[in-house]
Amino acid sequence: MANFLDYDVYDLELTAVKNNTELRKLFIETTGKSIIVIEDIDCSVDLTGKRKDTKAEKKADADSDDKPKLPTDPDKEDGTKVTLSGLLNFIDGLWSACGGERIIIFTTNHKDKLDPALIRRGRMDRHIEMSYCRFRAFKVLAKNYLDVKEHELFGQIAQLLEETDMSPADVAENLMPMSKKKKRDANACFEGLVEALKQAKEEAAAKALAEAAKAKEKAEAEAKEAKEKDKAAAEATENRERQREGQQDEQRRNQGR
Repeated sequence: MANFLDYDVYDLELTAVKNNTELRKLFIETTGKSIIVIEDIDCSVDLTGKRKDTKAEKKADADSDDKPKLPTDPDKEDGTKVTLSGLLNFIDGLWSACGGERIIIFTTNHKDKLDPALIRRGRMDRHIEMSYCRFRAFKVLAKNYLDVKEHELFGQIAQLLEETDMSPADVAENLMPMSKKKKRDANACFEGLVEALKQAKEEAAAKALAEAAKAKEKAEAEAKEAKEKDKAAAEATENRERQREGQQDEQRRNQGR
């Protein structure tokens, strides 16, 4: 993206930022026409449930004793003082309007862990899922790594990519030249990719069969356990009936005497 737009790139590590003020200063110091990247936002700073935690802390303080507490050092309480509010202002607050064009990119493996206020439309305008590699993405990789647009194996590769889940990184590994001087043969690369896809397909099928067998075994065990419980319950009911009939017979004999 930076090469295409001719933008500068800034890699921002939130754990290295002391507080919201420093975050704002860093943002102002970035140039116009730049891309700011914050990777693994879910791991960088704990931005989830801050408001709920604050309420819980206030309730805990109210429930505790009324003894005066010594002042604490706020810098020692948290590893970082970058807050959700500070990050939101960084994205689309007043200071975000300063300067020229900027694109802010967040990456995460756990979108569900992020605060809804952070990922709503208007802040994160586009949500792009980097999924498994399909044929369209493969053609881009083949062009970039091997400068090949068409090949006789493309049909087989397209079919295998639709049937097999393989990441773009794993696909690219089979297309990378060993060195700049010694380029890999395109035929060998594509044949190696076909074999890798076939192996991945077989492993996925074996895993699916193993999981199905495990699920079947679990279901059979649960059915057997339920059957044994029903049998035990039926026997207990039968024993109670016999005991009740025995008591009734004894009562009738006693009345006859």
